[in-house]
Amino acid sequence: MCQKAIYPGSFDPVTYGHIDLIERAQKIFDTVIVAVARNSRKESLFSFSERVEMLKSATAGLGEGVIIDHFDGLVVDYARKHNISVIVRGLRMVSDFEYEFQMALTNRKLSQDVETIFLMPSEQYSYISSRLLKEAASLGADLSSFLPPEAQRKLKEKLSAK
Repeated sequence: MCQKAIYPGSFDPVTYGHIDLIERAQKIFDTVIVAVARNSRKESLFSFSERVEMLKSATAGLGEGVIIDHFDGLVVDYARKHNISVIVRGLRMVSDFEYEFQMALTNRKLSQDVETIFLMPSEQYSYISSRLLKEAASLGADLSSFLPPEAQRKLKEKLSAK
């Protein structure tokens, strides 16, 4: 088993698809650091601290090998600073591949000592995206099969406040 990996993302909100990838990464790495990115160019529904708290709640039962953290800036800088040599990314559909491939090659160019691996989620989660779920929630859909309970509750609260 490799020592540790980072699974970065916005997690706005965390979905069962994210949890599935974390569990898959746990089978390969001793420690999986799930790091919430603070991206000022991407408008998030949830605040930075809300996203971190939802992830902590959603991963509470996954054991001490899962660590929730956050970062600003480049993920490769975070990885180098924390002596992490692997970035985990999820590929749901073919449409994800081009963007993820570009990002992986850019990260490789920025830091040749950090490698990206791609994991595919279970089929039941392969079409889930946070963006799609926020839209469905705004139209009143039941998202209990897509989101952990805390994320469902917070999403309903956030949308009813708008």
